[in-house]
Amino acid sequence: MAKRALFDRDDVINKAKDLYWEKGYHGTSMRALQDALDMRPGSIYAAFGSKDNLFKEAIQHYSEESGEILTRCMQNADSNINGLKAFIKTITVDGKKSAPSGMCMVVKSIAELTETDNPELLSLAKQLLGDVESELSEILTKAIEAGEISSDKDAVELARYVQVQIIGLRTFALATDEIALVETFIDSIFEDGPFR
Repeated sequence: MAKRALFDRDDVINKAKDLYWEKGYHGTSMRALQDALDMRPGSIYAAFGSKDNLFKEAIQHYSEESGEILTRCMQNADSNINGLKAFIKTITVDGKKSAPSGMCMVVKSIAELTETDNPELLSLAKQLLGDVESELSEILTKAIEAGEISSDKDAVELARYVQVQIIGLRTFALATDEIALVETFIDSIFEDGPFR
């Protein structure tokens, strides 16, 4: 008979996600993981195989949670553009106080990891960022089809523009308390640049 795990795997991955998100991959020691997860090193290795494997599950969990936030924002909005605005506001303004880090965990990981020391983890982070671009592109394609955006616009180009703006806004929101200004910038994403 197989032994039953003495821990909640989803809870452990969520706690690891928060720790990696706050401290980064390199800033998260095995000791810090042990303390945050309340697990011994042997149990962590037995459950996940390595610190890298736990990180992979943690960053994929982060990506799934972000996708769920986007889906909720889109479902509750009266238009594709308003759904995107709500999503950006949720992750920049609302998440400022509740998230372990104001920066996107995926972007933070791409900035930290290198081809030399962690090519596999860097590749995964880049893939996840590419997945976000694809999701944004799909939404913006729908916005073009619905007449919210001019039909001569390129959805992929717009998705990349929005993604760059989100990265910048999250960093700016992290560095300032001027929330009203952040919200103004969110509105201006869809009024300026390639959306004009």
